[in-house]
Amino acid sequence: MKCMYCKGKMEHHTAPFQIDRRGYHLMFDAVPAWVCSQCGEIYFEETEVDAIQDVLKTLDERSERFAA
Repeated sequence: MKCMYCKGKMEHHTAPFQIDRRGYHLMFDAVPAWVCSQCGEIYFEETEVDAIQDVLKTLDERSERFAA
């Protein structure tokens, strides 16, 4: 696989993911991902994206209790 930006070689590693959203901060230290060996660009596969979205959906639903 080649990087969409620099055409470098993508290697399977892990990468951090973090987001500030609706009053909370979510951080995963090591999500399986493709990482460009040249520029460091990160691509997450569909299964990881789906898992992250499931977590965000659950947090969004449960954090509504804290909304003023």
